[in-house]
Amino acid sequence: MSVVQGIAAFCFVLHVIFNNRYGYFRDEFDYIICGRHLGWGYVDQPPLLPILSRICLAIFGDSLRSVRLLPALASAALIILTGLIARELGGKRFAVVLSAVTVLIAPIYLSGGSLLTSNCDLEVLLWMGCVYFAILAVKRDQPRYWLWFGVVAGIGLQEKYSILVLGFAMVIGLLLTPQRRFLLNKWMWFGALAAFLIFLPNLLWNVANHWPFVQLMRNIKANGRDVVLSPWEYFFQQMLLISFGSTPIWIAGVIALLVAARFRAYRFLGWAYLVSLTVFVVLKGKNYYLAPIYPVYLAVGCVVIDDALDRFRQSWIKPVLAALLVAGGAVFAPLAMPILPVESFIRYMNWLPIRLPRSERGHERAALPQHYADQFGWDEIVAKTAEAWQKIPPADRHDCAIFAQDYGQTGAIDFLGAKYGLPPALGGHQSWWLWGPRGYSGNCLIVLDDEREVLERYFEHVEYLGNSPHNPYALENDISVYICRGAKFGTLADLWPKLKRWQ
Repeated sequence: MSVVQGIAAFCFVLHVIFNNRYGYFRDEFDYIICGRHLGWGYVDQPPLLPILSRICLAIFGDSLRSVRLLPALASAALIILTGLIARELGGKRFAVVLSAVTVLIAPIYLSGGSLLTSNCDLEVLLWMGCVYFAILAVKRDQPRYWLWFGVVAGIGLQEKYSILVLGFAMVIGLLLTPQRRFLLNKWMWFGALAAFLIFLPNLLWNVANHWPFVQLMRNIKANGRDVVLSPWEYFFQQMLLISFGSTPIWIAGVIALLVAARFRAYRFLGWAYLVSLTVFVVLKGKNYYLAPIYPVYLAVGCVVIDDALDRFRQSWIKPVLAALLVAGGAVFAPLAMPILPVESFIRYMNWLPIRLPRSERGHERAALPQHYADQFGWDEIVAKTAEAWQKIPPADRHDCAIFAQDYGQTGAIDFLGAKYGLPPALGGHQSWWLWGPRGYSGNCLIVLDDEREVLERYFEHVEYLGNSPHNPYALENDISVYICRGAKFGTLADLWPKLKRWQ
């Protein structure tokens, strides 16, 4: 495992070096600002990441490297955990090392270690923590490991709800194999109880707030925001996310779990993949929703390949295979983490023979993939907002709020606006709506990204300040800024229910 630890350390250092090349990502503002409003839930997420982001920033400051320290650490830990899984499944030295290499080079995990999002490698680490304890329970015939499965699953539910799919798939997998005996064991039920109790505060929060996340998902489906993939497109994009070079490895892992005699005890994991894939295809999930499940299949595939090479006495292939995987990973790494300057990246992206998939329709017009494009443009928006703020007489500022349209804009103002003396923004998008008008009357508002004709229906006086400077790399661009005075709608508290925008 010393080599695996070295690979993990290399991964961590790689992220630390490159994680500050571009700018803050849209979602990072969301987690940071939610962390300033601690609670047991938020419209678009459970509370774990906001809590962890608050702790990290309190200790290490608010630089990009500090914000992204958690995903970088999770990425390194994932490599080690994958090596442990390979070893528990009978992998020898090369299989363990190769499994670490496959996780290192996977574009989706490189990206997950580069940004603080709910899809970061912490999610993958929690999924694989569950899988690891399931493997130990079966291998050692010690059902008490299911208790730890439940503990990790409960923590996972506080990070992202999608781990429910893994739990469902594991139960179906157990039902379809002789390991169903565990389902009646008391430790399995203790694990389920542990997961429920850990998740309970967020569950009660959702009930008390009329299921915000369910409302959000329903609205997203209704407005057709996401690109819907066919089953083949979904499967093809899995190959892209995990790396084309590693595709035969994880496919071999899935097949081996389903048919190989040596993995009969773990067959439920093979079924779990098929069930999870089916669920996300049927529910029209984004291509990366299934990404957390792959390390175990990469590990099994590496065990199978290592044993096959030993059986046929072709050990010379091992270093060649590892070198080819690393070389292929290096070629595609700039797609996942900001290694290249942005202009160089655009030339590189256009040189590639494949077109990068876009998960939302609004991203298709961007010059960059969304995970890069949403790291640009925020400083321009905040600076333009600050120009409007300077036009407000100091005596009027106590009752002049800034209202923005989405959590990227509101989060950027809240996080980046402090250096301009801006107050926290208001908004109807996601959790900002829950936080309400915060005592502002509405008689003076700086409004972003709206139209004069609309604003004049609500205010006596509407002054257009201009648009934020154009940034050719940003998704959020040319954002209009208005100063609005003289509310026609009564108070902002009266208008607030109409401003709710969960989508």
